[in-house]
Amino acid sequence: MILVGVDGSRAGLEAAAWAAKEAVLHRVPLRVVNAVPKWVCSPTLSGRYAAIAAWMREGADMVLAAAADRARSEAPEVEVSTSILPGDPRTALIEAAKGARMLVVGNHGLGGFRGLLVGSVAHAVAGHAPCDVVVVREAPRQVHGEVVVGVDGSEQGGAALDFAFAEAALRGARVRAVHAWTAIDGSGGLLPEPDGDGSGGDPGEIGLVKQAIAERRRRHPDVEVVEEIVQGHPVAVLRQESATADLLVVGSRGRGGFAGLVLGSVSQGMLHQAACPLAVIRTPQRA
Repeated sequence: MILVGVDGSRAGLEAAAWAAKEAVLHRVPLRVVNAVPKWVCSPTLSGRYAAIAAWMREGADMVLAAAADRARSEAPEVEVSTSILPGDPRTALIEAAKGARMLVVGNHGLGGFRGLLVGSVAHAVAGHAPCDVVVVREAPRQVHGEVVVGVDGSEQGGAALDFAFAEAALRGARVRAVHAWTAIDGSGGLLPEPDGDGSGGDPGEIGLVKQAIAERRRRHPDVEVVEEIVQGHPVAVLRQESATADLLVVGSRGRGGFAGLVLGSVSQGMLHQAACPLAVIRTPQRA
């Protein structure tokens, strides 16, 4: 099952559309949810509070119906269910995501009690959900046929590679595996950029990255792979690469230090700056 959180905003509808097509690719059902405060679902309310709660539940039903319609318009064959989640959107989504293949949200929403996909929610689920998270600002209108993945040789970087190759195989797309590095000297200061194309970096680290990519090539021999070793800040490099990608994939955290690409700070940065849907990989991929 793929879970998508919506709140009636454009970002939420884009998330529902993207999640529907993803559910078809994975051949799983789609569950569309909207969060309201817990008291709204209390059966003991009376008077004006009961009327307010009924109005809020009616609004939630309308939000869910609009998102379900958008999902079905994008992928008529998808199996869609809807439900209202009681509680804070962050904790409600994290709890509902248990057992889900992935959780999809928009990058921001309406705000306030009815707002599900505010930036704080996207940050919270990307950092704490029990499954992989995809944050959708706006689905690309043009299919580029490319999945970009940030790699650094870490365990989380390996999980990101697994996800990227699996997605590329489903989409018939190529993988662009990007390793960004920043030169530092022994005291922690930045070194001058070398002449040439800048494809340097620590040999041991580059070896780990190439080995990790080679392992995934063997598992997915039909997936075309482009490897890039780029000198530059990971956020800036991945922001540029995401402009011509259908999906950007990063780990939720990485090896740390200036040279690590899939850092917590990098995944957080890409939540704000990715130009395409962003997958934050939190779990080892299923075989």
